[in-house]
Amino acid sequence: MILSSFNDYIVAFNQQAYLPSLTGIGRGIEREALRVLPEGKLSEKPHAYDIGSALTHPNITTDYSETLLEFITPVSFEPETAIAQLQDIQKFTLKQIDGELLWPLSMPCFVNDADKIPLAQYGTSNIGRMKNTYRQGLKNRYGSMMQVIAGIHFNFSFSRDFWKNLQKIDNNSDNLDDFISDRYFALIRNYKRFCWLIPYLYGSSPVICSSFLQNKPQQLPFKKSGSGYLYLEHATSLRMSDLGYTNSAQSALHICYNSLDGYVAGVQEAIGLSSDEFSEIGVKVNGEYRQLNGNILQIENELYAPIRPKRVAESGEKPSEALQRRGVEYIEVRALDINPFVDTGISLEQIYFLDIFLTYCALLPNPGLDAATQKVFEGNMDEVVLRGRDPALLLHDGDQEKSLVQWGNEIFKDLTQVACLLDKANNSNSYQKSVTEELAKINNPDLTPSARLVDLVVNQGKSLTKFALSSAINYRASQLENGYQFYNENTFVASVAKSHQDQAEIEASDVLSYDDFLKDYFA
Repeated sequence: MILSSFNDYIVAFNQQAYLPSLTGIGRGIEREALRVLPEGKLSEKPHAYDIGSALTHPNITTDYSETLLEFITPVSFEPETAIAQLQDIQKFTLKQIDGELLWPLSMPCFVNDADKIPLAQYGTSNIGRMKNTYRQGLKNRYGSMMQVIAGIHFNFSFSRDFWKNLQKIDNNSDNLDDFISDRYFALIRNYKRFCWLIPYLYGSSPVICSSFLQNKPQQLPFKKSGSGYLYLEHATSLRMSDLGYTNSAQSALHICYNSLDGYVAGVQEAIGLSSDEFSEIGVKVNGEYRQLNGNILQIENELYAPIRPKRVAESGEKPSEALQRRGVEYIEVRALDINPFVDTGISLEQIYFLDIFLTYCALLPNPGLDAATQKVFEGNMDEVVLRGRDPALLLHDGDQEKSLVQWGNEIFKDLTQVACLLDKANNSNSYQKSVTEELAKINNPDLTPSARLVDLVVNQGKSLTKFALSSAINYRASQLENGYQFYNENTFVASVAKSHQDQAEIEASDVLSYDDFLKDYFA
């Protein structure tokens, strides 16, 4: 039970006894990026051997496609370190991919034929084949175009000292791990209430290449720019809309975010819930797997959500099993578009703001969330991704309708208090500076990245492809020119060699047939 108020926490954490525990925030970044040719088409080359095994390399892998790279930083405790690590990983990768570029937008470049998008390959081991079959299932369920949309995942955790202090302030005597899980779920519930802020502030996909639709009819009222691109005038993040990374079959699921047990039970039920639509695809047909199973979720990763509770899983352990056994370790924020205005796809200033926003969500009491209220929150999100900069837009906060400007200014009064607290703890002014910059976007939508891209394509009549390629070329040149900041060349070369050795050992250790391996996994 949460006894304290937001103001109680602000007062308490301003005390020297509690303040230092705010400095132990852990952060990790997962950045996706398509490999493209200098003329703006998808690369058709396989994953480069010289950047390591996509199955086992800790920092460089692939997502859905061979051409969709994913860069993963380890946990770091300074925002600057996370950015430096990501720049180093990208620098090494760019050196190995023979002049190819990293596409700096969430929505893909020109794709002539979605069927030619190559699925990611992970070798001949059972686990490698399973990863490939899962992607084959995604292709058959949703099509390949949805799967080459890129995003940023931001992993975030507080220190145990922070949670111990929060527990003291609450006079709570629960087991600490149980308390931590409960409070991470309270954070998630608050995030769901306010997560429309994220696509408004950072959405960078209001414009798409017409090839993305592959001539399929669309319900969205697209306009066409003079240069031939499709856009919605007030959209912020088409990536987060039904056009992008969603699964309509999941709309019937009622995943509970009020407790760890309720969440795990909901996810595990969804994994076992058969889908008539997906079952028609077939599982193993003429000796070839079309998907892992015919259920609404093949595996837990298929649950598309803007935020997830996470725990590092052990070998052979499912994500929900790890959560159930050892509790929530961190959260994964998934509603972030690629920021095309910085080489890493996420800026240092964004990390500072996410620290503030997620700390606010942790300190704001939230006793529970019912299904009807969750639908309202999702409706706010849907409205903002499609028309977040529309001055006529009204959002629902409880039984009140509020303009985005009104509600945004209310929230930022609290965020400013959190920013002051984090600056005091870290002896900086970076957090208050970040809040000031983001508040300006609330009061002037023309400052948002989505407005800047619409202006570029519609008002200035420029080519989105030329903008993206010019940015990608400049980012490649500057990253190759700059020295390593955190890692070094030898470290990466050694990690590449080890990743190939690790993959070979996994392949040599398999004793089960692939069919039996899958039976065991889903038993």
